[in-house]
Amino acid sequence: MGKQRTGTDRLFGKAAVLLTAVLWCLCVFEGLPAQEIVLRGLPASAVTGKESGYAAADHDEARPAANGQAAAASAESEFTLNARSAVLMDADTGRILYAKDADTPRPMASTTKIMTCILALEYGGLNDAVTVSSYAASQPKVHLGAPDGRSFRLEDLLYSLMLESHNDTAVMIAEHIGGSVSGFAEMMNQKARELGCENTWFVTPNGLDAASEDADGTKRQHSTTAGELAAIMAYCVWQSPKKEEFLKITEAQNYYFTDLEGKGSYSCYNHNTLLNMMDGVISGKTGFTGGAGYCYVAALEDGGRRYTLALLGCGWPPHKTYKWSDARKLFGYGMEHYEKKDVFQEPELAPLTVTDGLPESGDLSEQAEVELTLNLNDEEKTFPVLLKEGEQVQIRKMIPDTINAPVRRDAAVGRIEYVLDGAVLRTDPVYAAEDVPAITWNWCAGHILELFLP
Repeated sequence: MGKQRTGTDRLFGKAAVLLTAVLWCLCVFEGLPAQEIVLRGLPASAVTGKESGYAAADHDEARPAANGQAAAASAESEFTLNARSAVLMDADTGRILYAKDADTPRPMASTTKIMTCILALEYGGLNDAVTVSSYAASQPKVHLGAPDGRSFRLEDLLYSLMLESHNDTAVMIAEHIGGSVSGFAEMMNQKARELGCENTWFVTPNGLDAASEDADGTKRQHSTTAGELAAIMAYCVWQSPKKEEFLKITEAQNYYFTDLEGKGSYSCYNHNTLLNMMDGVISGKTGFTGGAGYCYVAALEDGGRRYTLALLGCGWPPHKTYKWSDARKLFGYGMEHYEKKDVFQEPELAPLTVTDGLPESGDLSEQAEVELTLNLNDEEKTFPVLLKEGEQVQIRKMIPDTINAPVRRDAAVGRIEYVLDGAVLRTDPVYAAEDVPAITWNWCAGHILELFLP
């Protein structure tokens, strides 16, 4: 009798397991989840890790992340500026520390040439031979003055471009790199879009006042905003793969060169007076046209703090020195009021519930979960931010309560956000640390066979 009862018990036990598996499968396959991750209650941007402002997984972009209104309000009580538009930016995060009419497009004159220079460095070779065309030779002063047909090394022309701001040199470079001035302008605008500069429009490589039609047929002036010009400068000095070459050129006090045949000699002197006026200034570019007024863009580094500034419409003749006084005020404000603090925190990431997922044990009575990770290397486990006294960065976990199976290892399932004054300064995607398969008919059938086959 004992053996018979034991066999019966085993039979009933297997039947119970069979019934459980069948009922589970019926519930699951009433609505079979798609073969992709579906986040519940979380924006689609969480999957890609993309977010507005200066952010993203590899931290390789710089763009304005805040409008700077709060910073401007406090700074305005301390000083006033001559510039119609002005920005002081934390170059590492893209956060605007001071803003005066930062988003209004204005002509930018020869500050344009920072984009001309960085594109020439990224797409050209320093030893390239560049020949003067008749169109380049016809450009107005300030110009190198080389005749049509004369050839130069590209590197030499970049000193002519950035130190003396020669307009004919800019056209020579544009024709060499882009095939034509219009072709080069397309490259400039493409680069601006890549950097997130939506209100910047390039027409010429030298910054002379001009206009052209965009893809929609809208006529647009050669222009940028103070915020976007500061962001472009941050890219040139600290983010471009050719940043070292850019700095070498723009830091030079003077430079001498000849054409390739040795027929003429040329001397260049740096007109960025702030290089000698203020400690920490490492790069800059001036500009002036009748439409733009005096303009200036510059970069400063001091004790690990990195700033860029941009001034547009900073006076007209005879007020040539307004840009220097405005720049000193802005850089001084930044150095006096902001200190760099590392706000990175290693967040605690609890396992995430996986709906309709197969538990590792194979026991359907257990809830499937997936471990989470940030996948950061040691260099990424730091986030220095310029902060005023009393400012604090908020760290937000944007992770759903549940996620649908199947889950694949290294799939983005959420994000960690660093937020200041409502602006997202950095986003770290959160990844699944392991695979979690979905419960399928094949698994159910195989599991049932395992239970009943000897």
